[in-house]
Amino acid sequence: MSEHLLYQGKTGGWEVVIGLEVHAQITSKSKLFSGAATAFAAAPNDQVSFIDAGFPGMLPVLNKYCVEQAVRTGLGINAHINKISNFDRKNYFYADLPQGYQISQLYHPIVGEGYIDIDLEEEGTKRIGIERLHLEQDAGKSFHDQHPNKSYIDLNRAGIALMEIVSKPDMNSAEEAMSYVKKLRTILRYLGTNDGNMDEGSLRADVNVSVRRKGEFLGTRAEIKNINSIRFIGQAIIYETSRQVELLEDGKLVVQETRLFDPRSSTTRTMRSKEESQDYRYFPDPDLLPIILTDAYIDDIKKTLPELPDAKKDRLIDIYNLSVYMGATLVAEANVADFYEKGIEYLNDSIKGAKLLASWMVGDFFAGLNKDSLKLEESPVSVENLSGLINLIVDETISGRIAKDVFQEMWSSGKSAKEIVREKGLVQIADISSLKPIIDEILLENKDKVDQYKAGKEKLFGFFVGQVMKKTQGKANPGVVNKILKEKLG
Repeated sequence: MSEHLLYQGKTGGWEVVIGLEVHAQITSKSKLFSGAATAFAAAPNDQVSFIDAGFPGMLPVLNKYCVEQAVRTGLGINAHINKISNFDRKNYFYADLPQGYQISQLYHPIVGEGYIDIDLEEEGTKRIGIERLHLEQDAGKSFHDQHPNKSYIDLNRAGIALMEIVSKPDMNSAEEAMSYVKKLRTILRYLGTNDGNMDEGSLRADVNVSVRRKGEFLGTRAEIKNINSIRFIGQAIIYETSRQVELLEDGKLVVQETRLFDPRSSTTRTMRSKEESQDYRYFPDPDLLPIILTDAYIDDIKKTLPELPDAKKDRLIDIYNLSVYMGATLVAEANVADFYEKGIEYLNDSIKGAKLLASWMVGDFFAGLNKDSLKLEESPVSVENLSGLINLIVDETISGRIAKDVFQEMWSSGKSAKEIVREKGLVQIADISSLKPIIDEILLENKDKVDQYKAGKEKLFGFFVGQVMKKTQGKANPGVVNKILKEKLG
């Protein structure tokens, strides 16, 4: 572990060890063991079957599609698919768990060990191990702020299929944990197994944090429950690291417990002491048979997998000579990657234009979307029109500087770059016979600077270029201007 990752306390460096349990709601029209609907924001208790409500004698029936979605996810995170898996009952009491137990997979999960690779600014690529992925049903939701002395229960979420994806304790900073969740969310969205909408609660994480001196045994961990924002995950880790280091440096002990994150104060607070497996009295669910999968079933699902983010990123970098950052940014969302590849189809010269298109998307185009709080599909500049602008730059119809103004006009008017360039007479001047008189005039007006340049002050070359661009209102072709100036000043 590199020294810059150590947390610096009053008495030296501390290593932070982080593991995540990500709860991903499976994209499915019905719940894991019942036919009740799963639509978000339905009226309270409008999507509840007798099974979800815990009525006596109701037997669960496994949703085959949810099993398929779990296998797809396992394959997408480079994991081993277990051909035999079982369901267990996790027993505990809470008002929004009407059965009095949760059906989960403790002993024999459907997916075993795997990994995902994350891209870090300073460290490069780092591999994060996956311990397991298991299926389980979600609990309902309690509301404590609707009445001064009553709590309300909504069971719409009860029984919805969850994948709990448990990482190995391979992360050592808030940045790594945030990158891991971003990458995992991207993979799930590509696969279509989870929508990644953290603000709706369909993807949330329990964060396990401990600290130790470098090279020592693992410290006592605290688990921070149900964080539904990547930014909050980072803030929770930063606070919890500081809290634990401060305790240890003051000669106190870190207590193993479950904590909650308060986004208003960016702090964590005690929720309850941490339960162990025996506290839940796990035992095999008597109403559900084992899930038995065949090689043919797994192979059939494997054939339906899309091109995943890492493979797409590597392909784009290889073909179009993009930077790792540019490639990773373009594939972070499937619709953005599709937009980029669609844009390449409209380019007259894909070899020259693809890298420039990527640069414009990551730069001015994304900046415009962020500024106006727009989704990609709401952009006033279509993929065809953005590529049209790139074509005008590549064939030197307009300069890069003029292109910035044209883009702003495209954004506000919805017109194509060609229309704007024609209407405003912005075609680039590349004719040597037209530029030479302008350059001669500028050199005559600045004879003292010409002498200084010839005496060795070569930085003045940029001054002359700037004067030409100013006189031509940015229309002069920079390459032609440079060539003429070098001849004249040579």
